[in-house]
Amino acid sequence: MSTERFLRLPEEKRNRFLNAAWEEFTKTSFADVSINQIIRRAGIPRGSFYQYFTNKEDLFSYLLDSVRQRFTKDYHEILSEAKGDLFEAQVICFDRMTRQDLSSDPMMDRCIRFLRNNPGLDLQKIMPGRPSCLVLQNLWDELDLSGFRQKDPEYVCQIFGLALMVLGGVLMDSIFWPRHREECRRELILRLEILQHGCMAE
Repeated sequence: MSTERFLRLPEEKRNRFLNAAWEEFTKTSFADVSINQIIRRAGIPRGSFYQYFTNKEDLFSYLLDSVRQRFTKDYHEILSEAKGDLFEAQVICFDRMTRQDLSSDPMMDRCIRFLRNNPGLDLQKIMPGRPSCLVLQNLWDELDLSGFRQKDPEYVCQIFGLALMVLGGVLMDSIFWPRHREECRRELILRLEILQHGCMAE
């Protein structure tokens, strides 16, 4: 993650650096991201980069953390709309993320451009810790746990993580094949039903 030195930068300089980083991460694949291009765009010496971040993975983890914070905020609203129903919330989230005008949401636009440049990239290897559990920490009070077989945090975290994986899979499909959005939505509902009720006959 970022160093204290980076966090103490004037806001304008910090934002210029982050915008330069996002521009590089969204125009090429992760493997081809160039620290040289980032510092050139940001107008800083190369040595300054390493005073802020260890490497490009460290920088990208910082960028993803801002995405996680934004997702947590949006998901809080979605869960409220779904009256705490985790499975309904995934469908609402899918609808919002595939129907909105990306030009009015720079962060979402950046995320989708990054994903299109990196099919198959495992973000879990880049993000520290357990991202789904970090998100869930801030949403616990919004969840309706009445229908869950177990209500302990570890069990709920696993269900939440699986639900996010289901959502992420169909979102990726709809990003790469937008004409198949409705098919992806049907797949999301079916997969959530399997997750919610299981696939084995009683």
